[in-house]
Amino acid sequence: MMKEYDIKFITNNYIKKPRFNYNNKKLKFLFIAILLILIISVIIYLLVLESKKQKYVEYTGDNLNESKYVGYKELLDDLKEEHPNWTFTLFYTKLDWEDVIENEGHKDNTKYPSNLIPDSDEYPDSWRCEIDKDKRFDNGTWLCASDEAIKTKMDPRNLLNEENIFQFKELNYVEGAQTEEGVKEIVEDTFLESDSVIEALIEAGKNANIDPYFVASRLIQEQGRKGTRLSKGYEYKGTVIYNPFNINAVGNSSEEILENAAEYAYNQGWNSLEKAIIGGIEYVKEDYINKGQNTLYLQKFDIVKGDDEELYSNQYMQNLLAPESEAKNMKSIYESSDTVDTNLNFIIPLYENMPEEILK
Repeated sequence: MMKEYDIKFITNNYIKKPRFNYNNKKLKFLFIAILLILIISVIIYLLVLESKKQKYVEYTGDNLNESKYVGYKELLDDLKEEHPNWTFTLFYTKLDWEDVIENEGHKDNTKYPSNLIPDSDEYPDSWRCEIDKDKRFDNGTWLCASDEAIKTKMDPRNLLNEENIFQFKELNYVEGAQTEEGVKEIVEDTFLESDSVIEALIEAGKNANIDPYFVASRLIQEQGRKGTRLSKGYEYKGTVIYNPFNINAVGNSSEEILENAAEYAYNQGWNSLEKAIIGGIEYVKEDYINKGQNTLYLQKFDIVKGDDEELYSNQYMQNLLAPESEAKNMKSIYESSDTVDTNLNFIIPLYENMPEEILK
């Protein structure tokens, strides 16, 4: 049997008592410090990412920094006073103004300009870009647009007026805002003038949540008032098909372009203009509207960061003046159908570091 002094001997000599270890305490503090640094770094990184993220904010009349975004508030307030039912969404692009103009401008290493203007004495020589100044594009009647021209037409402050505001109208379907009478007025004396086509435009717009006035205006701009072979009917493989949106109209010759567009329509079963409109509008929705390019302005100028964040590439047309002409047409239809003062929303882009002086 173990004696009492043997137990004390073993306890005192073989079982170590816990001792305070200064090095362990130091390591613990070091670990906590590193952990805190990592947490702070992650928070700062997330805050930086958030600060660069584009955002949309409803304009309330007192939530716009006038010193940072000069010249917007008074123009917006004037429009709101004239049209109390209108709402405005501030689109913070988080893009530097000069960077935007540089990317929209023509460069030495690009074959085709992103922005063209008509070859006309109506526009000053300063609106022709230095590169390819006198070179004709497209059908030979278009010139490369200069940075000055692009600044003039891109500056939202030039567009916040009764004449141009519809470039910013959100292209969604609004119950009661777009009427059958309005669509009839748009399509009068065009290839779209028929009861069944008007019904298809209304149905397609409602189903896709897209403004049918916009769809009708875009189709007329694409096809002309009298239409083309793709909008009036083109025989392909024994079937008359329609492709008024010119989807997949690509190639190196007119015939190749026509055949590619016809093949696409044939594969979709678009054997009537009505089917082609209903099907084609879904294509436009997928390729532009769903990517955030849901105004005439944003379809011309690709400043919306998608998942791939590729900017300035997905634009519907090269014509720098297209949003202006389409917007005037849309506004006139809203006015003539007595729906201009319905609940319409307008998306207003805000750029960083814009000059106080506005080019006119």
